[in-house]
Amino acid sequence: MKQGTMNILFFVLKTKLLKNGEAPVLMRITINGDYDDVRIQRSVPLNLWNAAKGCSKGRDRASVALNAYIAELHARALEKHKELVLEQALITPKLILKRVFGKDTGMRTLLGTMMEGIGEMETLAGIDYSPVTINRYKNVVKKLQRLIPSYYGKEDITFHELTPEFIRAFDIYLKTEGGLCRNTIVRYMKCFKKFTNMALAKEWMRKNPFYGYKMEQDETDPVFLTYDELQTLMKKKFTIPRLELVRDIFVFACFTGLAFSDVATLSGENLVQDNLGDWWIRKGRVKLEHRRKASSISNIPLLPVPLAILEKYREHPVCIKKGCCLPVMCNQKMNSYLKEIADFCGIKKNLTTHVARHIGLSLSLNLSSLRRFSS
Repeated sequence: MKQGTMNILFFVLKTKLLKNGEAPVLMRITINGDYDDVRIQRSVPLNLWNAAKGCSKGRDRASVALNAYIAELHARALEKHKELVLEQALITPKLILKRVFGKDTGMRTLLGTMMEGIGEMETLAGIDYSPVTINRYKNVVKKLQRLIPSYYGKEDITFHELTPEFIRAFDIYLKTEGGLCRNTIVRYMKCFKKFTNMALAKEWMRKNPFYGYKMEQDETDPVFLTYDELQTLMKKKFTIPRLELVRDIFVFACFTGLAFSDVATLSGENLVQDNLGDWWIRKGRVKLEHRRKASSISNIPLLPVPLAILEKYREHPVCIKKGCCLPVMCNQKMNSYLKEIADFCGIKKNLTTHVARHIGLSLSLNLSSLRRFSS
């Protein structure tokens, strides 16, 4: 919408009189042919209303007070319009009225809004958002907190100050200073863009700073373990308890194919026994990229190895306290310890919790071969 001339009109609803017989007064803002109006919570006798001047022609105390309020609203609308022009915001009649009547605080800042949004995510942790997702958003904020002061010369910026140039600068910063790979940068940028899209929808900014920015990911070869590597990992004796714990959880994920979040949220309710006495995991899978959405229910056989791991940690204090099956640490710690484990085992691969999910495909582990491997 172009920055057109704003027209301000005050009028009354003649056909919708109040119980006291007076007509409600409305304020209308028109910009480029678009308009919106709102009741100003004042009324006036019809015979005292001057439609041409948009005010009361009475001289009584009520009329004087009404006219003073109308003049105040008129001046406030002009002031808010000027503020929005300076902000280079998308100016709409609705936004002007929101600011005039205090329903919009105006200059929304980027980092302030992002931290507010992350706070809302944390209240929904484990329901709509996984800890992994929340931590990713926090990391984006931390990176922005480092770049914004050097780029803009201040601690925070308003949404309208965001430009395509800054988006490109942030991309370069993540690659050079952050040392992140292309695919991780794309994931960070998607988190960032979520808030700029919200700002555009709420008319906090006029232009899309991500316009022209392409979120193209690099193709990657999945890391997986061979039979021999997995056996080496399983047979390794660890004297450090935390490494033994992380190894066991990793092996459990290898045999079940569960994602990190599914292992972390596994509870006794997800364990069922069939008519033959065999144990199964029955659990809704979780999509982690943005929001946790349960998809189809998965039925996964529990073979001797994962069963033994569940039994091993059944009385663990964390499991008892949280009602979970395994004392899973945060994903960041798990991945850090898995690197230590790989070094101890002589495995020259970048072990992460996600690698466990590749074992099944990479080794073509069908149920019968899994049973042989587990025995």
